[in-house]
Amino acid sequence: MNRRDILALLASAVAIPALAQTTQAPKQLRIGYQKNGVLLIAKQQKLFETRFAPLGMEVKFVEFSSGPPLLEALNAGAIDYGTTGDSPPIFAQAARANLLYVAVQPSAGSTSAILIKEGSPIRGLAELKGRKVAFTKASSAHNVTIAALEKAGLQYADITAVYLQPADAAAAFTRGSIDAWTIWDPYFAIAEAQPGTKILATAADIVRQNSYYLANRDFTTKYPHIVGAVNEEIAKASRWTSDNRGQAAELFAQATGIPKEIQAKTISRSEFVIAPVNEDVIAEQQAIADRFHKLELIPAPIKVRDIVWTWTPNT
Repeated sequence: MNRRDILALLASAVAIPALAQTTQAPKQLRIGYQKNGVLLIAKQQKLFETRFAPLGMEVKFVEFSSGPPLLEALNAGAIDYGTTGDSPPIFAQAARANLLYVAVQPSAGSTSAILIKEGSPIRGLAELKGRKVAFTKASSAHNVTIAALEKAGLQYADITAVYLQPADAAAAFTRGSIDAWTIWDPYFAIAEAQPGTKILATAADIVRQNSYYLANRDFTTKYPHIVGAVNEEIAKASRWTSDNRGQAAELFAQATGIPKEIQAKTISRSEFVIAPVNEDVIAEQQAIADRFHKLELIPAPIKVRDIVWTWTPNT
């Protein structure tokens, strides 16, 4: 046996265990999603199915109406991976949920707003005082509402908070049984397209908003390479969406049944960048957590950093 044969044998001996480790995979990957975001593009383009077919993995998508129930499922191990706005993970962490931040989609907040009806006496944020304001509890809209009150010099107790899921809030807004509604896309764009809807303020006027990708802690610990691969496919979908917004609107419409023109509006004001959770992002999220604790909306202070998983993208 010559030197080249010996080196080849040694290389194969090292590679076999490494390959076994990197190809270790669950039988199924369960992904939670909402009717927005690049997960819809990845779903429509079957990026995960293509990526994980060689590992014999089945990919299952589970739809949720908002972030809080999605994270409940993530904590319970009913799904492995999902995406939400900024506030749901804070409430989940305060409840000691078994999850980790694994990536971030930074946003200036253009995809959320506080809506009122034409003819409303409300002219500015300060005039929310004494009004019924609807939003989904523990959602990103919850944080936007509180930040808006702070900007106007109001207290949380100065409004009547009406906790509703998006579909119920939309009905209440149409009936006129609430005075204002804080909501995100595509529900924001759907309501905006209805006659008589006015934008009191967008989140971009109030506070920065990020979206987060999260995974079950046990799943991430056991399959970090799978979580990293999911992130990579979402990053790929993000780049495609940013470069092909017209086609993306068609795919969003196909996935949700929401008209293409409405989806085009949501895409036009969205930012499509997926990145690791860095120190600046942690600081922004910690400020939200501190805001909720100050108002006693979560029972104890939390450290966001404690549940951040370090993702190193393959470049």
